[in-house]
Amino acid sequence: MDGESKTAWAVSGMVFAAVSMIMIGVWQAIEGIFGIATDQFYAEVQDYVVDIDTTAWGWIHLILGVITAVVGFALFGGATWARVLGITLACLVLINNFLYLPFYPFWSLLIIALAIFSIWAMTVAPKPAEAAYR
Repeated sequence: MDGESKTAWAVSGMVFAAVSMIMIGVWQAIEGIFGIATDQFYAEVQDYVVDIDTTAWGWIHLILGVITAVVGFALFGGATWARVLGITLACLVLINNFLYLPFYPFWSLLIIALAIFSIWAMTVAPKPAEAAYR
């Protein structure tokens, strides 16, 4: 693969990362709202190592979701701070959903996969100024 193809993939990946961060944020926020509104939203898991109240899970998802969506919008501008914060948030979302696996395994794996791809895209995409010179 030549340099231009790699750059095109990375820039396209960055756009996908921004969109997926927005989607992850919105999904996490909705999940959080449902968790806060009703205690029966999350599946009951007996004898799980992490014993967090369902309302607490809801707040964690809501806060992470809103911040992640906002940073997703900021990624379209290509700001370095948005990338750094985006990678950090994607890592936090990844850890949060890893701990959330026993509740909804398929959903958690989907979000983990999107977070991993977003991290990759944010780390390899060139800065907007660098992409213009390639």
